Amino acid sequence: MNVRTATPADMPAVLNLIQELATFEKEPEAVILTAEDLIRDGFGSQPLFRVWVAEHENEIIGMALFYYRYSTWKGKTIHLEDLIVTEKARGTGAGLALYKKVIAIAKEEGIKRVEWVVLNWNTPAIEFYKKSGATVLEDWYTVQMSEQGIHAFITN
Repeated sequence: MNVRTATPADMPAVLNLIQELATFEKEPEAVILTAEDLIRDGFGSQPLFRVWVAEHENEIIGMALFYYRYSTWKGKTIHLEDLIVTEKARGTGAGLALYKKVIAIAKEEGIKRVEWVVLNWNTPAIEFYKKSGATVLEDWYTVQMSEQGIHAFITN
């Protein structure tokens, strides 16, 4: 298995992984993104994210997509948006390799915090993260406003 920086040519496979994750998270219809969107947003003059892929025998079996944020308490942080390994490749070490890569990047860059979101029913992931030394914040809620909510709020 090899972990490497993704290229624009990898984005169709990355999109397939994103769709697989959405299906796993019981929201298969939620993905409206295209491979072209990923190429534009991740590989332009000001990339909005970085993505690493795990591959085995020239097939992409996993990916980790992250971007930088700024904390008023910590400074520059990393938000790990998605870490996905295709179902058939789970248990191969690909997820751990991708996870370690993101954490290693944070260490190399002097990042003070890496954060991500995990569904409360995904107990295997929660236990893995806890065992790795991460803290699962149970007293914080993720808040989102949808496109429809944005429009409704602004027009009221």
